[in-house]
Amino acid sequence: MIESSVVEGLPAEGALLLRMSGSLDADGAQAWSEELRGHLEQADRAGLRPVLDMAHVQLGGAAVLRTLSETTRARTGRPDLIIVRARPGVREAVHLARLDGVQLYATLDEALRELARAASRVEELPAWRSQMADPLRPSYEDLHKEVRALRARVRTAPVIGMAQGTLMVRYGLPDSGSAFRALREASQRFNVPLRVLVSAVVVARPPDGDVWFPGRRSLPVPQLRMLARGGRDPRYRRQMIDAVLHEALAIGKAPAGYVQFVDPAVNALTLETHYGCAETFLDQLVRGRGDGTADAVARVRGRQAGVPDVATDTQLSDDCRRALLTTGTRAVHSVPVLSSAGSCTGVITLHWADAGHRTTAAQAEAFALLASDTAAWLSWYHRSVLLDALEHLHRALTRPAA
Repeated sequence: MIESSVVEGLPAEGALLLRMSGSLDADGAQAWSEELRGHLEQADRAGLRPVLDMAHVQLGGAAVLRTLSETTRARTGRPDLIIVRARPGVREAVHLARLDGVQLYATLDEALRELARAASRVEELPAWRSQMADPLRPSYEDLHKEVRALRARVRTAPVIGMAQGTLMVRYGLPDSGSAFRALREASQRFNVPLRVLVSAVVVARPPDGDVWFPGRRSLPVPQLRMLARGGRDPRYRRQMIDAVLHEALAIGKAPAGYVQFVDPAVNALTLETHYGCAETFLDQLVRGRGDGTADAVARVRGRQAGVPDVATDTQLSDDCRRALLTTGTRAVHSVPVLSSAGSCTGVITLHWADAGHRTTAAQAEAFALLASDTAAWLSWYHRSVLLDALEHLHRALTRPAA
């Protein structure tokens, strides 16, 4: 039997502690494998590091190795499974088997301390510790990407939980798993990112009848300049956001930039896509430290915000300035995406390596037109594709069981 609980302790992340008890032999290995796989999927969805406490496992040997090998083989690209307090025989067998995707520690405290140290020294390793010296070690870029992905999932996990709870209460679902499966099915069917869908479930007014949004009509696709090039499909969110960034980079002749949209469930800017930005800066961005940035200034003031010299501009916080300078950025320009009502729904930001960069009047006008196009598309997407997904979710959960 495996019991799970969330443990704080990792830098900016948490751990899902899986306490295993009972005997594990060849007969019980398959059932244990399926149970463990389910818990690992739960950890991945919540953005938590999986930690397996095996202190009370009575038997093991080949059954443990086979189960761990089969379960972790499918986790390529995901955080390693941490095993703590395994009995000496099990620990030695796992160590000798050199299982990919498994790390062994004597105690949970030791595991948390070591993972925290590893995260803090990613940028401090000497230059001679290269991929050529140790080809099995992940690159610094890979480590940064993993940490960034974990932090993003941690920020999303509470909203997913809120959406699951909302659906359980609203439709009388038996458990959170049923709610999550319904959300995932609607997300995949309409190609809407799960974090976007759950945010909409949380903030949308509750349905009052068989139809969630009665009287809604199909909206024509807005006439957008960026749709006239490249045969872009406005229903594909990532394709359109990438197009926005591509257009912005071309207008500003910038080597790097990114696009953020406001998540209405948490009222915060969320990174959507990026190009040419250093991993350490993106990590800072995903941490959610939005104050004291050009993005925040553009969002609050509702107009374009330029920073010709990062080193001397007083609008920037010390943390933001340090992150930009250490990654070679000396000038920044942020463009707010404003809805028809005047609220900021997103920000487009560009970076340059040379100080003193200022946008021309023609570029500022082109940025404003691009932001207007982006706002029009985003409004259409929310009122068409996203509401279609919500309507489907409502019908699926209110349909009588066959």
